[in-house]
Amino acid sequence: MDFIGKTFIIAGMGVSGQGAVSLLKREDVNLVLFDANERLDKEEFRKRMGLDDGTPIYLGEFPRHELDLADYLVLSPGISVETEFVREAEKAGVLITGEIELAFQFNKGRLIAITGTNGKTTTTALTGAIMKEQQEQVFVVGNIGTSFAGAVLNTTRDSVTVAEISSFQLETADTFRPDVSGVLNVTPDHLDRHHTMEKYLETKMKIAANQGKEDVCVLNYEDERLRNYAPRLDCQIIFFSSGHELQDGIYLDEDKIIIRRGGEKVVFCRTGELNLLGKHNYENVMAAIALTMATGVPLDVIRSAVLRFKSVEHRIEYVATKGGVAYYNDSKGTNTDAAIKAIHAMPGRTVLIAGGYDKGAVYDEWVEAFGDKVTCLILMGATRDKIARTAKEFGHTNILFVESMEEAVKAASKEAVSGEFVLLSPACASWGMFKNYEERGRIFKDCVNRI
Repeated sequence: MDFIGKTFIIAGMGVSGQGAVSLLKREDVNLVLFDANERLDKEEFRKRMGLDDGTPIYLGEFPRHELDLADYLVLSPGISVETEFVREAEKAGVLITGEIELAFQFNKGRLIAITGTNGKTTTTALTGAIMKEQQEQVFVVGNIGTSFAGAVLNTTRDSVTVAEISSFQLETADTFRPDVSGVLNVTPDHLDRHHTMEKYLETKMKIAANQGKEDVCVLNYEDERLRNYAPRLDCQIIFFSSGHELQDGIYLDEDKIIIRRGGEKVVFCRTGELNLLGKHNYENVMAAIALTMATGVPLDVIRSAVLRFKSVEHRIEYVATKGGVAYYNDSKGTNTDAAIKAIHAMPGRTVLIAGGYDKGAVYDEWVEAFGDKVTCLILMGATRDKIARTAKEFGHTNILFVESMEEAVKAASKEAVSGEFVLLSPACASWGMFKNYEERGRIFKDCVNRI
């Protein structure tokens, strides 16, 4: 695509925005930067990004006259396409795009893209680890922390990029077309932004919308929405399943992961050989196997990498054992479906730390999953009263309210006895008390390690 002489507004100075700036400043284009956060330091950002003094940077409010001069508006994932600012840009004839769509225009190598409500980070990290066993040049990017745009100029015809992609990023996807895509699951989340499950599903499936017959999409057979959507895709489909024996695909048979392709049945491994806990993680492993098989990686290479792989930070991450109590950090469990999986992964009686920003979720199914396993519920944040009411409806009365993570960990250490578990799995976003789930998880780990 010819961008020479065009004017780009980069909206949002987070990881995605910085990646877009890093990419476009090497092109012969005009840049205008904007962030709604008035407290950002313009000059510090300008210096860090290597921008000259002539690059306009606006904070707080964006001047309307700049829209009349712009050709493209590059949105960071945190900015909805429904905001007034974006609508004004569209009225002015500005083309709306996003960081992954922009980066895709410059990508030279093969691309594996992974989305889903839960499991994206673990599956992306594992897929990247497998590909690094096979390829000399592998980039693991996207919602996992390194922007696609920031890495894409280093791609070559021989490189492979493994990208974790969120529904927010897919809102602005247009020509985006990975060689191999994966949709792990689609469960209720971010409905404050997408409004309906139908819209959320359609947004997620944009990851495969442009794929053709030579491309591959990996789907979770256990997700009825994905199973029903599969016939609408033009690409090859590989299913994985934790609950059904598949005639063609990858499935879990008691404690064995089985690969069945073209009538041949292979036992890949036993779940006891893995360093990951829980059925949801077995699904992540099966997805990663399918994604890397689709790129031609031999099974022995995949197996070697899978058996060495350990959990990613903040996703059912073992922290320490104190006084016989094992502490686990699942700060990335920012919705009820992810939090249910974390509870199921705990091997015994558990003290649960939860609560946070209210995304409009309903907590009945999550609380119902507590069963007899959750012995004490420690709540913080804006959702604590809402969660407590639901918990009491299901007969859980051992509930404590706290004001900080330090207070939560202290309370948990008093409630849990030797042989039990303490799990941070909030079922809520971190906003309001923490910058992000990473900060929440790190503070939790610091508090545990100080016990």
